[in-house]
Amino acid sequence: MSEHTRSSITIEAAPAAVMGVIADFDRYPEWTGEVKEAEVLARDEAGRAEQVRLLLDAGAIKDDHTLAYTWISANEVQWSLVKSQMLRTLDGSYALAPLDGGARTEVTYQLTVDVKIPMLGMIKRKAEKVIIDRALAGLKKRVEAAPAQAPAGQAPAKGAAEHVAEPDELA
Repeated sequence: MSEHTRSSITIEAAPAAVMGVIADFDRYPEWTGEVKEAEVLARDEAGRAEQVRLLLDAGAIKDDHTLAYTWISANEVQWSLVKSQMLRTLDGSYALAPLDGGARTEVTYQLTVDVKIPMLGMIKRKAEKVIIDRALAGLKKRVEAAPAQAPAGQAPAKGAAEHVAEPDELA
């Protein structure tokens, strides 16, 4: 089993507002430094992204890849790699936990990256850490700077009051 990197951050907003930003893939290039382009290729019956093409430039990892998204609940989304030029694995998740009665949210981002070219494990983990830290910082800034709203043409995550992600990094 592959090693993964995980980190968390607290955002001063309700989980629904955070998930709204996470689910708004079209806007990823505006707040995620590593995602240069994002295109939703397929949506589920609820209007949530099922497949997203991302053009990524994360320093050591530059790639044009497609991810498949699974919406576990209103507070959790997972993704896995469908196709890539450079990556063998790109699996991750955002898990949101309400704090202070839902006024704040703890966001945990987990990521596993494996590249097709030989790369030391420690360099891969460092790249994962950089991707996660930048994504969480960007997510926090984006959510806290804007009022909560669902993106145009997109339904909120199932059970969410809502919109959003990134993942990142790669979302």
